Amino acid sequence: MTDAAFVPTASALSRALKRAETGVALDATEAETLLHCRHDDLDRLLAVAGRVRDAGLERAGRPGVITYSRKVFIPLTHLCRDRCHYCVFVQTPNQLAAQGKAPFMSPDEVLEVARQGAALGCKEALFTLGDRPEDRWPAAREWLDAHGYDSTIDYLRAMAIRVLEETGLLPHLNPGVMTWEEIQRLKPVAPSMGMMLETTSRRLFETRGLAHFGSPDKDPELRLRVLEDAGRSSVPFTSGLLLGIGETYAERVDGIFALRATSRRFGAIQEVIIQNFRAKPRTAMRATDDLDLQEYIAAVAVSRLVLGPGARLQAPPNLTDAEELGLLIRAGIDDWGGVSPLTPDHVNPERPWPQIDELTRLTALSGFTLRERLTAHPHYVRAEEPWLDPRVLPHVRALAGPDGLADESVRPVGLPWQEPDPDWAGSGRVDLHTAIDTEGRRTAARSDVDAVYGDWDELREAVGDTTRVRTASPALSAGVRAALRRAETDPAGLTDAEYLTLLEADGDDLDALASLADDVRRDTVGDPIGYVVNRNINFTNVCYTGCRFCAFAQRRTDADAYTLSMTQVGDRVDEAWALGATEICMQGGIHPDLPGTAYFDLAREVKRRQPEIHLHAFSPMEIVNGATRTGLSFAEFLTAAKEAGLDTIPGTAAEILDDEVRWVLTKGKLPAATWVEIVSTAHRLGIRSSSTMMYGHVDNPTHWVGHLRTLAALQDDTGGFTEFVLLPFVHASSPVYLAGVARPGPTAQENRAVHAVARLLLHGRIDRIQTSWVKLGTAGTQLMLQGGADDVGGTLMEETISRMAGADNGSEKTVAELEELAAAIGRPARQRTTTYGTPSDDRLAAARAHRAEGYAATGRRLALTIAEVRAGA
Repeated sequence: MTDAAFVPTASALSRALKRAETGVALDATEAETLLHCRHDDLDRLLAVAGRVRDAGLERAGRPGVITYSRKVFIPLTHLCRDRCHYCVFVQTPNQLAAQGKAPFMSPDEVLEVARQGAALGCKEALFTLGDRPEDRWPAAREWLDAHGYDSTIDYLRAMAIRVLEETGLLPHLNPGVMTWEEIQRLKPVAPSMGMMLETTSRRLFETRGLAHFGSPDKDPELRLRVLEDAGRSSVPFTSGLLLGIGETYAERVDGIFALRATSRRFGAIQEVIIQNFRAKPRTAMRATDDLDLQEYIAAVAVSRLVLGPGARLQAPPNLTDAEELGLLIRAGIDDWGGVSPLTPDHVNPERPWPQIDELTRLTALSGFTLRERLTAHPHYVRAEEPWLDPRVLPHVRALAGPDGLADESVRPVGLPWQEPDPDWAGSGRVDLHTAIDTEGRRTAARSDVDAVYGDWDELREAVGDTTRVRTASPALSAGVRAALRRAETDPAGLTDAEYLTLLEADGDDLDALASLADDVRRDTVGDPIGYVVNRNINFTNVCYTGCRFCAFAQRRTDADAYTLSMTQVGDRVDEAWALGATEICMQGGIHPDLPGTAYFDLAREVKRRQPEIHLHAFSPMEIVNGATRTGLSFAEFLTAAKEAGLDTIPGTAAEILDDEVRWVLTKGKLPAATWVEIVSTAHRLGIRSSSTMMYGHVDNPTHWVGHLRTLAALQDDTGGFTEFVLLPFVHASSPVYLAGVARPGPTAQENRAVHAVARLLLHGRIDRIQTSWVKLGTAGTQLMLQGGADDVGGTLMEETISRMAGADNGSEKTVAELEELAAAIGRPARQRTTTYGTPSDDRLAAARAHRAEGYAATGRRLALTIAEVRAGA
């Protein structure tokens, strides 16, 4: 279509072309201008686009190669809850019944198509289906129920596994809009997934009569969120634009730039499809003209220039006449997408696939060689981690050549889909819990620091300056005093604005805030300072989640990487029990080889060794991982973990419960809503948890108040939190700080203010406020204990996570040291259990027996500080 709102002048078009020819990055206005290129101007544009594509292919190590995937098309269901005005793929239950078809393909029908494809040398099984048909059509819900599936996504997952096991074809999944949790469920069964963005135009979505009106899954914000979630989950993901459905040129450009932003942020957009609209009979848009050829070619070329040489750009070869395919090559495409020798294009049934031999010939006419690829593009196939789940790696490796493209001499053969066998023999730097204090890190950062976290430049640009500037004023001081007067009678009853004012308090105002918080603490829980004799066991630090703040996670081949054997875990439990511990706090990285059942095995080993010890284990992120890998719901997984020996869970992985902040801090971690769901579920099952907040990075006081409000509401609902733990950000070795995105942790003022405000806001809900000696040191911890906190956590015995991040306060505090810390500020110390009860007499006696030596009683010492190490202690 022509955008009447903007028609560039000849001189503007000439200037934009010259800038493109000199390699200048285009802005949105220039890109929109170039969409108007026709005839001679279009020839100039194509020449530039072709050069950019060629540079990218040279860089990828396959100059002159255009790729395609030999596939079968499996339309798992034609039912859909959307009503797109151009779609001929979707049918109603009555239409399917008239053809003698069920709402879904049966497993036998799926496998028959896949087997025929495998016999013809296909390597991809493209699953295409409508969005959540069970939400609209009772027939779909009834079919799923009758066959034992909770949802269409569950059935898709099951069929992908059957295809892998019985045919060896690699599934590529196109189920439409998915939640973050559903992406986690599907990643283990498919090397790649996809969903067309189509357009970012809200106008087409919101205006009656336009292409996407009445289709809830075509909300551009929703679809962009799916692309972001796929990127965070390190899923090789296909997306693209559908051109000619009523969008303007400006909206077209906005879509291209949106895809570029997501691709740069996470590196997961493996290919961008630029697809031209073709009118279909029996649709609302049947009378709409097909997209003009030159308009389409210009859009492909502009997409290449905006996306750059590293993008893989695809155009469906069956939607352009054969004699015009050369124009697409000139416009900068380097991939034809999936081509099937067996099944039709069910989305565009009137446009048959070209024969592969003919496509090879037509590609060669333009001077390029056609090569077969797999459903995941070569970059991801060669890299493997974190892009390909270990459960599909054997299937991918069986079909891939050394260059990451398909081995065309190989025919697919079914292989078992199963959990990898974990290496429980123990591997890597298993002495890190002691060596971190005596030797330190062996490397400054994990080996894939430039890739695993996404594009740092894009992140810095998106986040901007995170420095907090505070300015004192008489008005602020008056506001603090007014808020404090109200808090004296109703600590938890202030407005957000009043709590934010208190968080800005400094000088005498800050002292007054801390004094009030300390009074509230005294009235609520008294003077004793609580501590638990516990041991941290971090069973592995191998992790590919991509949390940008975390300096603990390593690649499996890194010098500091390790995984403990089950025996080593058990031995550490026995050591802790002998020293008087009442708690094991156990968490680990999201190791790609770790089966979901490993969490149950770990819990059983802890209880086998010491049945009476309290197991405080598995963060909400680990629970997501375990539930995903076992195929269980969160409730089912937690129930099984409880049966295996789990007592309580740590409320870690919270960071800040605001996705705006979380998506800067973490690439692939669970969204805030999922954290809340998991913790709520645990509480309802009788599994209590701590609650936490990590602050002082890319956040601000507004986020802190919002986080505390979320915890307060959750506590009102479930009553399951045992304490609130404040975790100041440790910056020294944190990637997000080293990359110049985060600030260097909270200030002393912020530490005092946020501890005090937490005591006030959570009053009457969460009585126990814990401060971290690991992160604040002795003096800092004492200051927090005089300003609202009443607990110092545990002895820990080993503390690796903060130490890897650069904290220099040691890895253990003995019982004697904790008692001395309390006595120095005139307060008694009280040994407690995880849930704030009193330990048994024998546990108290065991802890007293080792009160001054702690872990040193094992013959090894963990309490060295960096200063002691440097001094040769």
